[in-house]
Amino acid sequence: MNKQHIFFFDLLRCVAALAVLVIHALAPYRHELGVIPFDDWATAITLNGFSRWAVPVFIMITGALMLSDTRPFDLKYYLSRRLGKVLIPFLIWSLFYAYLSGWNAQGFNGNVVEEKLAESWQHATYYHLGFFYYFIPLYAVIPLWQWLVRHNDNNVIYALIGVWLLSTLLFLLRLDGLWSHQFWLYMGLLPLGYVLYQKWPLNPMLTRAVIFIGIAAMALSSYMVIQNSLSEARYVVGRWFSYKTLNTVLAASMVFIVCRYYADHLNNGFKKCVSFISRYSLGVYLLHPLFLWPMHAFEWYRGPVALMIPLWVFISGSLALAASYIVAQSRFTRWLLP
Repeated sequence: MNKQHIFFFDLLRCVAALAVLVIHALAPYRHELGVIPFDDWATAITLNGFSRWAVPVFIMITGALMLSDTRPFDLKYYLSRRLGKVLIPFLIWSLFYAYLSGWNAQGFNGNVVEEKLAESWQHATYYHLGFFYYFIPLYAVIPLWQWLVRHNDNNVIYALIGVWLLSTLLFLLRLDGLWSHQFWLYMGLLPLGYVLYQKWPLNPMLTRAVIFIGIAAMALSSYMVIQNSLSEARYVVGRWFSYKTLNTVLAASMVFIVCRYYADHLNNGFKKCVSFISRYSLGVYLLHPLFLWPMHAFEWYRGPVALMIPLWVFISGSLALAASYIVAQSRFTRWLLP
C-alpha cells in the first residue's frame, strides 16, 4: 500500500471521528422539540442527519483494508493481533464507563453501575460503546469475505453487494424479513468498502454525481425526521437515522469516495495534521464522552445550538486527542487505545 492510500484512510478516520463528535455533542437537543426554539432544534436534527455516515465509514475502512490483505490467513495472528487488539481494550473501557455512568450532578449511584454491568452482555455500558457490539462480531465473517474476494471474480462480489443494498432499502421501508438481521446489514459494509477502494473508478464527473446523491440522501433523512417529528409533536426517527439503511449507506459511500478522490490534492501541512489526528482517532472515539460528561450532567449545553455544538465538539475532541497522545506515550498504557 503506498503513501497516498495510507493518507486516504487517515483522512477518512479523521472525518468519521469528527462526525461522531458532532452526533454526540448534539444528542441533548434531539428530544427538545417544543422546548427550545424550533430553529435550534431543526439545526441539531439536520446536523444529525448529515453525520450518520460516521459509523458505516469506520466499518468500510476495516473492510477495505482487511479484504485487501493478500497474506495467507493465520488464525493465531488474527485472534491475537486483530481481534484481541480491539476486544481487550473494549472490555476494559466497558468497566470504566460502567463506573462513570453511576455519576451525575447529584453524586454517585452504585445501583446504576450494577445495572449497567448486569446488562453489559447485550447492552453497552455507555452510549458510544454500542459500536463495538456490532463491530466485533464482524471479525467472525472477515475471513470468509477474504476468501470470497480471493477465489471469486468481481461479479460474485458485486452480486452479493447488490442483494445487500436491496436489503438496506427494504429495511428502510420497514419491509422486514431474514434480511433485516443487524449482523447481515452491518456485514455488507465490509465488501462495500473493499469495492469502493479497489474497484471504483475515480473521475471528476462520477465523483460529482456521487456527491449529489450523497447530499440528497442526507438532506432527505433530515427532512423526513423533522417532518415526522412535527407531525407527532415529538422526536420521531423511524429508520431514517439508522446506520443500516440505504440512505445512510449512500451518504457513507459518498464520503468514502470524496475522501479517496481529493486526499492527494491537500497540502502537506494539512496532511501532517490529519495523519497525527488519525493516529489517535480510536482514542478520540473512546475518550471523548468522558469530556462530554459535564455537558450532560450539568446541562452546560444550554445556549444557541449553532454555537454550543461546535464548542463541545472542539472541547471534547481536543481534550480526547491530548489524552490519547499522553496515554500512547507509555508502553504500559498505549494498548488501551490501539
